[in-house]
Amino acid sequence: MAVIEPAAATGVARRAAAPPEGAARRWWRDNATALFFMGPAALLVLLFFLAPAVITLGMSLTDMATSTGLSNWQWVGLENYERIFRGRFTALIFGNTLFYVAATLSFNLLVGLGVALLSVHVEPRTGTLFRALWLLPRISPSVVYALMWTWAAADAPFGVINQLVEPFGVAPRFWLATDPWLIVLLINGFVGASLGMLVFTSAIQSIPEDLFRAARVDGANAWQIVRRITLPLLRWPILFVLTYQTMSLFASYEYIFLTTNGGPGLYGTEVWSLWAFHTALNSYYGNLEFGFGAALSAVLVVMGVVISAVLLRLFRFDDLVGDPKVEIT
Repeated sequence: MAVIEPAAATGVARRAAAPPEGAARRWWRDNATALFFMGPAALLVLLFFLAPAVITLGMSLTDMATSTGLSNWQWVGLENYERIFRGRFTALIFGNTLFYVAATLSFNLLVGLGVALLSVHVEPRTGTLFRALWLLPRISPSVVYALMWTWAAADAPFGVINQLVEPFGVAPRFWLATDPWLIVLLINGFVGASLGMLVFTSAIQSIPEDLFRAARVDGANAWQIVRRITLPLLRWPILFVLTYQTMSLFASYEYIFLTTNGGPGLYGTEVWSLWAFHTALNSYYGNLEFGFGAALSAVLVVMGVVISAVLLRLFRFDDLVGDPKVEIT
């Protein structure tokens, strides 16, 4: 007489008899969906970020230039890096870079935070219009924006800046020749402040209104509210703006190139990224030194990474992204 086994018992027996699943197959099954969605982005990062970085590092170890051609170059090891540190103008350009990054970053942060605080404490439509006006430098074409500043800084009797400062007893001058850093910092500062304004405005508006109401009930004034509530809750946005714009400014030379081109004089406003550009792509002497320019770029990347690591440590990044210490039961 045939005995019919229950279906459940049969399934258990089959699973027990099946060979154990391999670790690789189990890992692929658990991560296949994530890899499917992350694959295109990872491929783009590999092709357009990691691969160029590796190629740049390799080029920095060669003497590749227009004088050697793309086939007669030779490996020179660390010779390009030694040339950088022995360079006559290396210290000057490094100092220019640090000053440019620090001054522009301070302008971006303080002005962006100030505009955000002012615009969220006025009537909403007025605040929106105010922020829209501050976005004009960022959305304007770079050449047009730089040309407007060149005209504004023109020598007397032209130039809006001369007309604005004349009532205060300031003698008219050609500002790009006499005070080039002032113009460079203003040009880049107004562009960078708009990004900080957007980030800080969004962060301030996300703070629960109950915190501000409770502070006002306790008798806190506007400055105390900003100092005790708003600024502490903006640590993460401030860290983001500082880190992002630090990396951006180290690689930024666009407006310097369009206005002063590193002058006036010899390396007057030359920064490290512009030095790399001039060396590898727009040499004063006609010989484009790709290997030496790649070495300058590699050093620039190291400088940006070190400064960013310092900022992350200073703001205690691990605490910002860690689990909250307050438990809600």
